[in-house]
Amino acid sequence: MSAIAGNWVAVGTVDDIPRRGARCVKNGDMTIAIFRTADDRIFALEDKCPHRNGPLSQGIVHDGCVTCPLHNWVISLETGQAQGADEGATAAFPVRIDGSQVLLALTPAAEKAA
Repeated sequence: MSAIAGNWVAVGTVDDIPRRGARCVKNGDMTIAIFRTADDRIFALEDKCPHRNGPLSQGIVHDGCVTCPLHNWVISLETGQAQGADEGATAAFPVRIDGSQVLLALTPAAEKAA
């Protein structure tokens, strides 16, 4: 990661992330998964399912969500909230695109709103 300005860091380009897939970056002890949807939207979540800490980066990306590869929990890429009857959430991080560069804010979105 390379610093840009303020709390935003450059984590690569959109093309570094496969469509319907993810790439991971480390922030201290935390791993953050950067996801790309089929229509090229970019999202970032802590790479840890709220159920049993499964690696969301290895899940299937679909319909604005990712399905955990361990127990099939469906997690919203936008909010980090479990969908359907499941309950819990993982941290969601703000991202923005500057040209083709992906910028990540290292403070979770919920903390920014507080």
